[in-house]
Amino acid sequence: MTAALRAAVIGYGSMGRNHARVLAGLSGVDLVAIVRPSGDPGSAPAPVVGTVSEALAYGIELAVVAAPTSTHLAIGRELADAGVPALIEKPLAGSAAEARELADTFESRGLLGCVGHIERYNPATRALRRRIADGELGDVYSVASRRIGPFPNRISDVGVVLDLATHDLHLTAWLTGQPFAELSARSARPGGREHEDLVTITGRLADGTVTSHLVSWLSPLKERCTVVTGTGGAYVANTLTGELTRHGDGGERTVLETDRQEPLAVELEAFRSAVAGEGSDVVTLAEGARVVAAAEAVLEAARTGRSVAVNDVP
Repeated sequence: MTAALRAAVIGYGSMGRNHARVLAGLSGVDLVAIVRPSGDPGSAPAPVVGTVSEALAYGIELAVVAAPTSTHLAIGRELADAGVPALIEKPLAGSAAEARELADTFESRGLLGCVGHIERYNPATRALRRRIADGELGDVYSVASRRIGPFPNRISDVGVVLDLATHDLHLTAWLTGQPFAELSARSARPGGREHEDLVTITGRLADGTVTSHLVSWLSPLKERCTVVTGTGGAYVANTLTGELTRHGDGGERTVLETDRQEPLAVELEAFRSAVAGEGSDVVTLAEGARVVAAAEAVLEAARTGRSVAVNDVP
């Protein structure tokens, strides 16, 4: 019987707690350490240590980084230097330059690194991608999304573009198999915070597909909806409920079957399998870096009021 992989979670905020919960019960994984600089909260499912180096002393074989975005580069370097495969929560880094450095660091060592874009593992989006790939929508010509809800008090180091819009930038490129070519945006921060609270984004993919995205953390209404429209109708993926709905040209509406597995469990199972060399669908660091580059284009477009070619971002 193959020994379980020794794992650590770095960062123990709301997302870190969820990662620890799932890893603690995941087959083939032994959660042996949690990094939380402020100390043991008293209910952690594994020993709590204060630094990454202390976690490395447990002989870890994989790590999940759920610490603040501003710390990802330093933590990623330390894990890569120790030869530890890592899943780094999205956004991969706070800038495209740092994201590319992380991707290059892991690649140069021949080491697995991936990004925690959890919406890729939602049952609705997984089913939607399969149907698009099978040609059920015909030629896709638009992708539209709404990602709105109340302000998350856990966030302080980035705005709504890096924290939330990165979900939609990643999903759109992944669902269509097309990278963003050009982006325009308008943002606002009526809350008076340093970073933007609201953004509207319009985009053009490399094949000409048109996209639009409304992202806000100023709404009492919570909505997570992606609509993909093509010559064969439209699909609506609700990632809050995991429901996928097809709307035909004749007005008919059909709710389609999805597997309804917990997205985080699917994501971590994929990461574990990839570390074990079994092959799996993970979001690569290169993909994560492209998402951050697209997010930078959005921020530049909102700042200047002009369209920005994604490749123009330094």
